[in-house]
Amino acid sequence: MSDDAEPEEIIQTLPLDRWHHAQGARMVPFAGYSMPIQYEGIIAEHLWARESAGLFDVSHMGQLLIRGEHGTDGVDTALEALMPGDFTGLGVDRMRYSLLLDDEGGILDDLMVTRRTGDFYLVVNGATKADDIAHLHEYLPEELILNHLDDQALLALQGPKAVDALARICPGVDMLVFMTAGAFEIAGVPVWVSRSGYTGEDGFEISLPAADAEQVAALIAAQPEVRPIGLGARDSLRLEAGLPLYGHDLDTTTDAAEAGLGFAVPKRRRAEGGFPGATRTVRHFNEGASRKRIGLILAGRLPAREGAAIFDGDDQVGTVTSGGFSPSLQVPIAMGYVAAASATLNRPLQIEVRGKRLDATVAPMPFVPHRYVRQGS
Repeated sequence: MSDDAEPEEIIQTLPLDRWHHAQGARMVPFAGYSMPIQYEGIIAEHLWARESAGLFDVSHMGQLLIRGEHGTDGVDTALEALMPGDFTGLGVDRMRYSLLLDDEGGILDDLMVTRRTGDFYLVVNGATKADDIAHLHEYLPEELILNHLDDQALLALQGPKAVDALARICPGVDMLVFMTAGAFEIAGVPVWVSRSGYTGEDGFEISLPAADAEQVAALIAAQPEVRPIGLGARDSLRLEAGLPLYGHDLDTTTDAAEAGLGFAVPKRRRAEGGFPGATRTVRHFNEGASRKRIGLILAGRLPAREGAAIFDGDDQVGTVTSGGFSPSLQVPIAMGYVAAASATLNRPLQIEVRGKRLDATVAPMPFVPHRYVRQGS
């Protein structure tokens, strides 16, 4: 190899790599890891997760702990200096979806933040975790301690029967509601469980020691409601749920207002500011952004993929950022960004696919209703 040749990317294995192979998974490189894209087939796995419960391995994601000298003292305000969420008002064992922002309000990553009794627990995207950790080390106050939990695995159990399957082996988890979390045990293994996920279904994410991942995964998968599900169905499920994927639907060229993530920037933060890019972000919320993320339903059966041009009449007004065929609805769906004037619901647009213009309609998201179990439901 010549001196100036690009070094080959090192592909890491997940704690469950052997288990995935034993289940017949087809493995592909993703975010620097060898990951299962499917087991029995993407459509079958997708529909199973919508009807029963699917087990996903998301151990490639970054799990971080941040604490001060005296537990959570000062952590909430430090996080508010980097993100637009309300963390000072976040209760113990409660979670927020938030955004790590650059100085212009561009999105560096989207992530989950949980206040625990003695620390804050963050889950960041696998492809961005090294950059996120570097960013946090640079901008958090020196007295705060950041730990990367690289010895922890992360599993997601998603679907309407997830609670039945998990409560059988993890007593007490059925008491959680959407966006709450707590410490539990599965077969003597300590686990941190949140009632959350990224499929639009009810479900849980389970953080556990990597050394115990195979034992716990096998126990969960042995429940009659559960089958293992790969990356392919995870993507189609989150697209049906209208949930953006970082690096595709979100990036540093996008702010929270353009992305339609108003819930991630509550009123107090819009009024007070104090987070990166607050001026631009708040202006776009108040006055309207020049472009917006929209949902699209296509006529016919041919799906549009990322990068396809979106037209309003003769003018290109935007680009598809995610697209595919919806197994639940049996139609092609997509999301993308278009000029605000073209973002009105039910507006007829066209998407260029393989040199042809396909008719599409601006549709509300989620395409498939969310089924989260909320407080009081």
